Amino acid sequence: MTAIFSRRVFLGGGACSLALANQKTIATLDFPLVDYHVHLDQVVTLEKALELSRQRGVKFGVVEHAGTKENKYPGLLSSDDDLRWYMAMLEGKPVYKGIQAEGTDWMTCFSKAVVAQLDYVLSDALTFPEKDGRRVELWRPGVSIGDPQDFMERYTDFHIRVMAQEPIDILANPTFLPEAIAAQADALWTPQRMKRIIDAAADYGVAIEINSRYRLPSLPFLQMAKKARVKFSFGSNIHGLDVGRLDYCIEVAKSLGLTRKDIFTPAPQGRKAVERRKFVWAS
Repeated sequence: MTAIFSRRVFLGGGACSLALANQKTIATLDFPLVDYHVHLDQVVTLEKALELSRQRGVKFGVVEHAGTKENKYPGLLSSDDDLRWYMAMLEGKPVYKGIQAEGTDWMTCFSKAVVAQLDYVLSDALTFPEKDGRRVELWRPGVSIGDPQDFMERYTDFHIRVMAQEPIDILANPTFLPEAIAAQADALWTPQRMKRIIDAAADYGVAIEINSRYRLPSLPFLQMAKKARVKFSFGSNIHGLDVGRLDYCIEVAKSLGLTRKDIFTPAPQGRKAVERRKFVWAS
Protein backbone atom coordinates (compact mmCIF):
# COMPACT_ATOMS: atom_id res chain seq x y z
CA MET A 1 0.00 0.00 0.00
CA THR A 2 1.16 3.51 -0.63
CA ALA A 3 0.98 6.05 2.16
CA ILE A 4 -2.43 7.20 0.89
CA PHE A 5 -4.66 4.39 -0.38
CA SER A 6 -2.64 1.35 -1.00
CA ARG A 7 -2.01 -1.74 1.05
CA ARG A 8 1.39 -0.59 1.96
CA VAL A 9 3.90 3.86 11.03
CA PHE A 10 8.14 5.83 14.20
CA LEU A 11 10.75 3.77 15.79
CA GLY A 12 12.06 5.79 18.71
CA GLY A 13 15.41 5.84 20.37
CA GLY A 14 14.75 2.71 22.43
CA ALA A 15 15.58 0.31 19.61
CA CYS A 16 18.11 -1.65 21.67
CA SER A 17 15.80 -2.18 24.63
CA LEU A 18 12.98 -3.08 22.24
CA ALA A 19 15.17 -5.68 20.60
CA LEU A 20 16.09 -7.17 23.98
CA ALA A 21 12.45 -7.31 25.06
CA ASN A 22 11.53 -8.99 21.78
CA GLN A 23 14.29 -11.55 22.24
CA LYS A 24 12.82 -12.47 25.63
CA THR A 25 9.40 -12.86 24.02
CA ILE A 26 10.81 -15.02 21.26
CA ALA A 27 12.50 -17.22 23.85
CA THR A 28 9.06 -18.21 25.18
CA LEU A 29 8.03 -19.63 21.78
CA ASP A 30 9.35 -22.86 20.31
CA PHE A 31 9.47 -21.48 16.77
CA PRO A 32 11.30 -18.56 15.13
CA LEU A 33 9.36 -15.38 14.40
CA VAL A 34 8.81 -14.62 10.73
CA ASP A 35 6.84 -11.71 9.28
CA TYR A 36 5.69 -13.01 5.89
CA HIS A 37 3.86 -9.79 4.94
CA VAL A 38 6.55 -7.13 4.47
CA HIS A 39 6.39 -4.58 1.65
CA LEU A 40 9.34 -2.43 0.61
CA ASP A 41 8.83 1.23 -0.23
CA GLN A 42 10.69 4.54 -0.24
CA VAL A 43 10.89 4.55 3.58
CA VAL A 44 11.51 0.86 4.19
CA THR A 45 14.10 0.08 1.56
CA LEU A 46 15.62 -3.38 1.41
CA GLU A 47 18.58 -2.18 3.48
CA LYS A 48 16.28 -0.60 6.09
CA ALA A 49 14.15 -3.74 6.20
CA LEU A 50 17.23 -5.86 6.93
CA GLU A 51 18.21 -3.46 9.73
CA LEU A 52 14.71 -3.65 11.29
CA SER A 53 14.69 -7.42 10.94
CA ARG A 54 17.94 -7.64 12.93
CA GLN A 55 16.71 -5.20 15.58
CA ARG A 56 13.46 -7.09 16.15
CA GLY A 57 14.78 -10.62 15.88
CA VAL A 58 12.18 -11.31 13.22
CA LYS A 59 12.96 -12.77 9.82
CA PHE A 60 11.16 -11.00 6.99
CA GLY A 61 9.31 -12.42 4.05
CA VAL A 62 9.27 -9.69 1.41
CA VAL A 63 6.28 -9.54 -0.92
CA GLU A 64 5.55 -7.41 -3.96
CA HIS A 65 2.17 -7.05 -5.65
CA ALA A 66 1.89 -9.27 -8.70
CA GLY A 67 -0.76 -9.57 -11.37
CA THR A 68 -2.20 -7.95 -14.47
CA LYS A 69 -1.56 -4.27 -15.16
CA GLU A 70 -5.18 -3.61 -14.28
CA ASN A 71 -3.89 -3.59 -10.71
CA LYS A 72 -2.41 -0.14 -10.09
CA TYR A 73 0.47 -0.62 -7.66
CA PRO A 74 3.94 0.93 -7.72
CA GLY A 75 6.41 -1.84 -8.49
CA LEU A 76 3.72 -4.21 -9.75
CA LEU A 77 5.18 -7.44 -11.17
CA SER A 78 3.42 -8.48 -14.38
CA SER A 79 5.73 -10.87 -16.25
CA ASP A 80 8.32 -13.56 -15.78
CA ASP A 81 11.04 -10.99 -16.47
CA ASP A 82 9.64 -8.76 -13.69
CA LEU A 83 9.59 -11.72 -11.33
CA ARG A 84 13.16 -12.76 -12.19
CA TRP A 85 14.39 -9.19 -11.57
CA TYR A 86 12.61 -9.12 -8.22
CA MET A 87 14.07 -12.44 -7.08
CA ALA A 88 17.55 -11.38 -8.21
CA MET A 89 17.23 -8.22 -6.07
CA LEU A 90 16.55 -10.38 -3.00
CA GLU A 91 19.01 -13.15 -3.84
CA GLY A 92 21.54 -13.77 -1.07
CA LYS A 93 19.65 -11.63 1.45
CA PRO A 94 18.38 -13.21 4.70
CA VAL A 95 14.72 -12.91 3.66
CA TYR A 96 12.06 -15.13 2.18
CA LYS A 97 10.92 -14.20 -1.33
CA GLY A 98 7.18 -13.97 -1.92
CA ILE A 99 4.50 -12.18 -3.87
CA GLN A 100 1.13 -10.76 -2.96
CA ALA A 101 -1.01 -12.03 -5.81
CA GLU A 102 -3.65 -9.63 -7.10
CA GLY A 103 -6.83 -10.89 -8.75
CA THR A 104 -7.77 -14.47 -9.48
CA ASP A 105 -6.19 -14.06 -12.94
CA TRP A 106 -2.63 -13.35 -11.77
CA MET A 107 -1.40 -16.76 -13.00
CA THR A 108 -1.94 -15.61 -16.60
CA CYS A 109 1.06 -13.28 -16.20
CA PHE A 110 3.64 -15.86 -15.17
CA SER A 111 4.93 -19.31 -15.96
CA LYS A 112 4.63 -22.01 -13.34
CA ALA A 113 8.39 -22.69 -13.40
CA VAL A 114 9.29 -19.11 -12.47
CA VAL A 115 6.64 -18.77 -9.76
CA ALA A 116 7.94 -22.02 -8.27
CA GLN A 117 11.27 -20.27 -7.60
CA LEU A 118 9.54 -18.11 -4.98
CA ASP A 119 9.34 -19.26 -1.37
CA TYR A 120 5.59 -18.64 -1.16
CA VAL A 121 2.57 -16.90 -2.67
CA LEU A 122 0.23 -14.81 -0.54
CA SER A 123 -3.18 -13.48 -1.55
CA ASP A 124 -6.36 -12.11 0.04
CA ALA A 125 -10.02 -11.31 -0.64
CA LEU A 126 -9.77 -7.54 -0.29
CA THR A 127 -10.18 -6.75 -4.01
CA PHE A 128 -13.77 -7.90 -4.19
CA PRO A 129 -15.82 -8.53 -7.37
CA GLU A 130 -19.18 -6.81 -7.15
CA LYS A 131 -22.34 -8.06 -8.87
CA ASP A 132 -21.92 -5.50 -11.66
CA GLY A 133 -18.35 -6.62 -12.37
CA ARG A 134 -16.61 -3.75 -10.56
CA ARG A 135 -13.52 -4.61 -8.52
CA VAL A 136 -14.08 -2.99 -5.13
CA GLU A 137 -11.00 -2.33 -3.00
CA LEU A 138 -12.48 -3.02 0.42
CA TRP A 139 -9.65 -1.42 2.42
CA ARG A 140 -10.35 2.03 1.00
CA PRO A 141 -12.29 4.54 3.11
CA GLY A 142 -15.86 5.19 2.01
CA VAL A 143 -16.69 1.74 0.65
CA SER A 144 -20.48 1.43 0.81
CA ILE A 145 -22.17 -1.82 1.83
CA GLY A 146 -25.87 -1.91 0.96
CA ASP A 147 -27.05 -5.17 2.49
CA PRO A 148 -24.49 -6.48 5.01
CA GLN A 149 -25.91 -10.01 5.07
CA ASP A 150 -25.88 -10.33 1.29
CA PHE A 151 -22.36 -8.91 1.18
CA MET A 152 -21.17 -11.35 3.83
CA GLU A 153 -22.47 -14.37 1.94
CA ARG A 154 -20.73 -13.27 -1.25
CA TYR A 155 -17.59 -12.22 0.63
CA THR A 156 -17.35 -15.58 2.39
CA ASP A 157 -17.78 -17.26 -0.99
CA PHE A 158 -14.97 -15.11 -2.39
CA HIS A 159 -12.55 -16.08 0.38
CA ILE A 160 -13.17 -19.68 -0.64
CA ARG A 161 -12.88 -18.90 -4.34
CA VAL A 162 -9.46 -17.29 -3.81
CA MET A 163 -8.20 -20.47 -2.16
CA ALA A 164 -9.90 -22.78 -4.65
CA GLN A 165 -8.83 -20.98 -7.83
CA GLU A 166 -5.35 -19.76 -6.91
CA PRO A 167 -2.29 -21.82 -5.97
CA ILE A 168 -1.52 -19.80 -2.86
CA ASP A 169 0.32 -20.71 0.32
CA ILE A 170 -1.09 -18.01 2.63
CA LEU A 171 -4.49 -16.33 2.89
CA ALA A 172 -3.69 -12.80 4.09
CA ASN A 173 -5.88 -10.23 5.87
CA PRO A 174 -8.51 -12.91 6.61
CA THR A 175 -11.99 -11.73 7.72
CA PHE A 176 -11.13 -8.04 7.15
CA LEU A 177 -14.26 -5.92 6.88
CA PRO A 178 -14.71 -2.48 5.29
CA GLU A 179 -15.03 0.35 7.78
CA ALA A 180 -18.77 0.75 7.08
CA ILE A 181 -19.52 -2.59 8.78
CA ALA A 182 -16.35 -3.29 10.79
CA ALA A 183 -18.11 -2.55 14.11
CA GLN A 184 -20.52 -5.41 13.36
CA ALA A 185 -17.75 -7.98 12.87
CA ASP A 186 -18.70 -10.23 15.79
CA ALA A 187 -22.28 -10.53 14.53
CA LEU A 188 -21.46 -10.77 10.83
CA TRP A 189 -18.72 -13.37 11.14
CA THR A 190 -21.00 -16.15 12.27
CA PRO A 191 -19.57 -19.55 13.24
CA GLN A 192 -20.97 -20.97 10.01
CA ARG A 193 -19.19 -18.40 7.84
CA MET A 194 -15.93 -18.79 9.72
CA LYS A 195 -16.14 -22.57 9.42
CA ARG A 196 -16.59 -22.41 5.65
CA ILE A 197 -13.38 -20.40 5.25
CA ILE A 198 -11.46 -22.61 7.68
CA ASP A 199 -12.65 -25.80 5.99
CA ALA A 200 -11.49 -24.45 2.63
CA ALA A 201 -8.07 -23.55 4.07
CA ALA A 202 -7.75 -27.10 5.41
CA ASP A 203 -8.93 -28.65 2.14
CA TYR A 204 -6.52 -26.64 -0.04
CA GLY A 205 -3.56 -26.63 2.36
CA VAL A 206 -3.57 -22.84 2.75
CA ALA A 207 -2.11 -21.18 5.86
CA ILE A 208 -4.17 -18.51 7.63
CA GLU A 209 -2.34 -15.24 8.28
CA ILE A 210 -2.56 -13.79 11.78
CA ASN A 211 -2.45 -10.12 10.86
CA SER A 212 -0.89 -7.70 13.33
CA ARG A 213 -1.97 -4.53 11.54
CA TYR A 214 -5.71 -5.27 11.58
CA ARG A 215 -5.59 -7.63 14.62
CA LEU A 216 -7.30 -10.34 12.62
CA PRO A 217 -8.70 -12.92 12.65
CA SER A 218 -10.54 -12.93 15.96
CA LEU A 219 -9.66 -15.39 18.70
CA PRO A 220 -12.83 -17.50 18.11
CA PHE A 221 -11.88 -17.86 14.44
CA LEU A 222 -8.33 -18.85 15.36
CA GLN A 223 -9.50 -21.33 17.96
CA MET A 224 -11.70 -22.98 15.35
CA ALA A 225 -8.86 -22.98 12.82
CA LYS A 226 -6.47 -24.58 15.29
CA LYS A 227 -8.96 -27.39 15.95
CA ALA A 228 -9.09 -27.92 12.19
CA ARG A 229 -5.26 -28.19 12.19
CA VAL A 230 -4.85 -25.29 9.79
CA LYS A 231 -1.36 -23.78 9.71
CA PHE A 232 -0.80 -20.14 10.69
CA SER A 233 1.58 -17.50 9.39
CA PHE A 234 2.38 -14.13 10.98
CA GLY A 235 2.14 -10.89 9.02
CA SER A 236 2.48 -7.27 10.07
CA ASN A 237 1.35 -5.70 6.78
CA ILE A 238 2.37 -2.46 8.53
CA HIS A 239 3.91 0.02 6.15
CA GLY A 240 6.62 2.28 7.45
CA LEU A 241 9.12 1.85 10.25
CA ASP A 242 6.82 -0.33 12.40
CA VAL A 243 7.08 -3.15 9.88
CA GLY A 244 7.84 -6.42 11.61
CA ARG A 245 5.89 -5.56 14.76
CA LEU A 246 4.03 -8.79 15.53
CA ASP A 247 2.42 -7.91 18.87
CA TYR A 248 -1.03 -9.30 18.07
CA CYS A 249 0.44 -12.42 16.48
CA ILE A 250 2.50 -13.16 19.61
CA GLU A 251 -0.45 -12.38 21.88
CA VAL A 252 -2.76 -14.88 20.21
CA ALA A 253 0.02 -17.45 19.73
CA LYS A 254 0.45 -17.53 23.49
CA SER A 255 -3.29 -17.60 24.11
CA LEU A 256 -3.77 -20.50 21.69
CA GLY A 257 -0.64 -22.34 22.79
CA LEU A 258 0.71 -22.44 19.24
CA THR A 259 3.81 -24.52 18.71
CA ARG A 260 6.12 -25.23 15.81
CA LYS A 261 3.73 -27.79 14.32
CA ASP A 262 1.03 -25.08 13.97
CA ILE A 263 3.23 -22.62 12.10
CA PHE A 264 3.64 -22.22 8.34
CA THR A 265 7.08 -22.64 6.82
CA PRO A 266 7.79 -22.41 3.08
CA ALA A 267 7.51 -25.80 1.41
CA PRO A 268 10.52 -27.45 -0.20
CA GLN A 269 10.93 -27.59 -3.96
CA GLY A 270 8.31 -29.86 -5.46
CA ARG A 271 5.80 -29.36 -2.65
CA LYS A 272 4.90 -25.68 -3.09
CA ALA A 273 1.28 -24.86 -3.89
CA VAL A 274 2.20 -23.84 -7.44
CA GLU A 275 3.68 -27.31 -7.98
CA ARG A 276 1.21 -29.58 -6.20
CA ARG A 277 -2.02 -27.95 -7.45
CA LYS A 278 -3.13 -28.00 -11.08
CA PHE A 279 -3.90 -24.71 -12.81
CA VAL A 280 -3.67 -23.20 -16.27
CA TRP A 281 -0.50 -21.13 -16.57
CA ALA A 282 0.72 -18.59 -19.11
CA SER A 283 3.26 -21.08 -20.39
